[in-house]
Amino acid sequence: MTDDSDRGTPGKGLLNGLAVTLKTMTRRSTTQQYPDVEPDLPPRSRGVIALLEENCTVCMLCARECPDWCIYIDSHKEEVVVPGAARPRQRNVLDRFDIDFSLCMYCGICIEACPFDALYWTPEFEYSEFELRDLLHDKERLGDWMQTVPPPPAHDPLGEPSKEEATAARKAAGPGAATPAKTARPATVRPTPGPGPEPGSSQEPGT
Repeated sequence: MTDDSDRGTPGKGLLNGLAVTLKTMTRRSTTQQYPDVEPDLPPRSRGVIALLEENCTVCMLCARECPDWCIYIDSHKEEVVVPGAARPRQRNVLDRFDIDFSLCMYCGICIEACPFDALYWTPEFEYSEFELRDLLHDKERLGDWMQTVPPPPAHDPLGEPSKEEATAARKAAGPGAATPAKTARPATVRPTPGPGPEPGSSQEPGT
């Protein structure tokens, strides 16, 4: 059996709901006049994926890691004559790089998996089409999206330099320069253990 005093005042929930409604009615509504006024998107918003074709080495990592299989890549090999080499080398030439945005779920795995920074997020989201097949963007259209990629955020001045910056600074300083020491962390002070019980004694520590 439950106590009647725990049930509260009858109609309390209804009064709370009406109070929220009256409070909202007294406020002025704010409506974004889209598409006349562009919305302010956060800097890390996921709109469309852009392709930097010259960075792509056709390693196929993005297509293999894509959970939706919406990336289609075709390439061919061509020989490159290197002066002084015993034989010509071969390199992959990108023929086709398509992303089907009707299947893409914007997980960003392809961008994270790319080891050569050939894929980027851009905040552009106005690329709807009347036909579903027009959502298949080829490498030329993906390359056009590179103009809308925002610049990377500035590095933390108090953070550690990158591996490339440290290597360049070490080479500029010369072979005899000392390696810059890292910032020392404060030592952890541990309490000194007290004297234990004497051998053969049955007395417990702390007693």
